[in-house]
Amino acid sequence: MSRRAPRRTGTAPDAFCQVRTDDGEVAGHPRIVVHPPTPSGGRRVTVGAENLGVAYGVVDVIEFLRRAGSDPDEVRLDDPSAIEWLGGGPGVWS
Repeated sequence: MSRRAPRRTGTAPDAFCQVRTDDGEVAGHPRIVVHPPTPSGGRRVTVGAENLGVAYGVVDVIEFLRRAGSDPDEVRLDDPSAIEWLGGGPGVWS
């Protein structure tokens, strides 16, 4: 079975929110929403109002984070302040 490549439908370099850290610094990170699975198993990924594309697994979500300007090594997929998962968490794709 071949794996589908993520489909990218846009970019969102300015779709960042500002978060004040404990030491008073301001850090920006994207408002990422992973939408519920579609009948085909893909999940739409948005940053702010921008549609980044359809992910078919967490690897695709990480790639969209990188394309949107985030450092994927600094975003935890299970951190609700970084990613909002609708219709199930990172283990739900159908």
